[in-house]
Amino acid sequence: MLDRRQFLGALSAAACAVRGRPLRATDVPQPGDDLFRHIQRLHGQFDAATYKQLLGAANAFKEGDAIVGVAAADDIARRRTRSLLSATTLGDLDAHPLLDDELYRALQGSLDAAVQSQVSRFTFGELKNFLLTRDEPAIQAIMPGLSSDVIGCVVKLLTDAELIAVGAKIFNPLPGSRIGAKGYLGARIQPNSPTDNVDDIRWQVLDGWAYAVGDVVLGNNPVSSDPASVAAIERTLKDLLDTFGLAEVLPHCVLSHIDVQAEVERLEPGSTALWFQSIAGSVTANGTFDVTLKKMLDYAAARTGPYGLYFETGQGADFTNGHGHGFDMVLHESRKYGFARLLTQKVAAARAGRPPWVHVNDVAGFIGPEVFRTREQLIRCCLEDIVMGKLHGLCIGLDVCSTLHMDVTLDDLDWCLEQLVPACPAYLMALPTKIDPMLGYLTTGYQDHVRLREKFGCRVNDAMWRFFQQLGVIDANGRPTEHFGDPLWVHLQYRRRKGDDRPDDAILAEGRAELAAVRSRGLFVASGHGSRSYDLEPQLDRDIRRIYTDAKECIWAEFEPKFLATIPTATVLPTQSVDRVDYILHPTSGEQLSDAAVEAVRKLRERHAGKYDVQIVISDGLNALAITDPGHLRPFLERVRQNLVRDGYRPAPEHLVLTAGRVRAGYRLGELLFGNLPGPRAILHVIGERPGSGHHTFSVYLTTPTGEVWGTPNQVDHNLTRVIAGIATTAQLPTAGADETVKILGRMVGRA
Repeated sequence: MLDRRQFLGALSAAACAVRGRPLRATDVPQPGDDLFRHIQRLHGQFDAATYKQLLGAANAFKEGDAIVGVAAADDIARRRTRSLLSATTLGDLDAHPLLDDELYRALQGSLDAAVQSQVSRFTFGELKNFLLTRDEPAIQAIMPGLSSDVIGCVVKLLTDAELIAVGAKIFNPLPGSRIGAKGYLGARIQPNSPTDNVDDIRWQVLDGWAYAVGDVVLGNNPVSSDPASVAAIERTLKDLLDTFGLAEVLPHCVLSHIDVQAEVERLEPGSTALWFQSIAGSVTANGTFDVTLKKMLDYAAARTGPYGLYFETGQGADFTNGHGHGFDMVLHESRKYGFARLLTQKVAAARAGRPPWVHVNDVAGFIGPEVFRTREQLIRCCLEDIVMGKLHGLCIGLDVCSTLHMDVTLDDLDWCLEQLVPACPAYLMALPTKIDPMLGYLTTGYQDHVRLREKFGCRVNDAMWRFFQQLGVIDANGRPTEHFGDPLWVHLQYRRRKGDDRPDDAILAEGRAELAAVRSRGLFVASGHGSRSYDLEPQLDRDIRRIYTDAKECIWAEFEPKFLATIPTATVLPTQSVDRVDYILHPTSGEQLSDAAVEAVRKLRERHAGKYDVQIVISDGLNALAITDPGHLRPFLERVRQNLVRDGYRPAPEHLVLTAGRVRAGYRLGELLFGNLPGPRAILHVIGERPGSGHHTFSVYLTTPTGEVWGTPNQVDHNLTRVIAGIATTAQLPTAGADETVKILGRMVGRA
């Protein structure tokens, strides 16, 4: 078996063989060379592939750039590439776009042309020196003329310490607040639930406020994208803010697709506040999110209220979704911030020039080890992104997170946070513990905020700090009171403000019962603390570490032959993954079918002869235990088949079982089975996901295009798919998940 370094080296070499020769230590720049003179000397003309490789080679090492094929061959090559970049002028770089698409042209058009012309003669070395030696007003003055590609390139030249220095001198606070201002560190409460249970969501908000945490946004990631479910969460969050009189201080947001949020607002005017969307840095990558430049500009133009737009980004999303275009992750990420800047300008115009409430959350670490594996790389990514976001004029926060298959531990995250706070991100995530109960990844807990505030002297947005004092969880001097860390106390205040005049004991007893029900669903709600105000209560700390260990077992588990034998009419199909290590480190191997699997599916198509319109697929994903646990798969399959037949579908009798399978492998199956057959044809892909949530949950990905669309290679992707997540005996029951699957399927194909 290849070890990690051998594997990545082989992978990088293979990528470079396709894309061109990597920069070697022997490619010695000549005196006076910049990027373009060096390329001209190597090739006799400009060469786009070499240009992309040189820009990638200037980056600090990350696994993602190695997979794309643009990482430097060694440290010598990296230093030499940086010397070339340092000698290059901003104007020359802007004259050579890495990808010239509709979005890029819009980003260039959003720049201040006069300022861009003024700085165009700067070399990147001079720009670096300017950022390090000049004060904030001087830097703010040139920011409107810095293109996204320029910003993405200058951070390549900065060390981690220099990135911290630049981040600590630029601030873009949200209007009418201190969020993103110097000396402040905010928190987005992320009250996620494996089942979209509104009690789970409400209690997590109350819990955060008990620790004096949560001043940026109440931002839930929903399991279901059904408008009715999203609306119920919107109402729950809005009720909390209205009840406590905070609606003009703190927005709420449900992070469903922006089209769904718009539909909810149309059905229930006034129910939404801040609108969310994940964005990318190219036209094709944005298509993965089912957004276009026009759609986003139209939405931005309609945001005339107090709260505008909220974006999420993250290095590596582009190439892992098949839209890398041969250049590095840093430059893709910078273009996302350029898109956010463009949309911020549009919101400002819609508000007649009044400052818009728009911010970005950089979700660094969510994808996994194919992007980067170590805590040092996570730090580098976050620092790059803080500075790129700030240089774009954005208020930028961080989700300093780690998937469970990265080499980052619970304790490593503490270390990461303490390295990053000096760079002054506007905010961090905030959950009752470090483990998200729905997404199943590691991120920032409430107690982390308490620790960081104490260690670095950071403040909470002034209006919310006054609220926390009025709530009675901190005193006039900002010290914890007897009610600090007591969600039952906050629940009592909530009920009182709702006009509930029952005795305290009755309300508290009701709260204990509700809290017990939330916890019985496997969702952690912190209460109290350890020996210090920022330590988890000891038993809860032990529980979290136990779940972390369980998550590692989930990730490395595989389907055993004994289990496969229990799946009725199973046809087992391997992907191209060689083994579990290959699967974890090289996700694309699990997205492609092996030659033997392709041949088996072709034969199956011949036997089916177009008779069936639904195919059930089962994959281990990143959590085989979610599929193999008793009471999970069989009840789901029985109910979903029963419902399909009842509603007039024709499900194929076989269950296609992918070993080492990822979501996109289901799309490849659909192409082989359904390409160019008449009418809509559905793949229902049952896959184990989200280890670390405290549940062994599986999801169902529903993809239902016509045979004509299936017949176009790689046309089908996530943008044509709906997902039902959080299915387990301890979360959304498998039978209920089956009912939801067929209900959503009906809507997708126009039967409901």
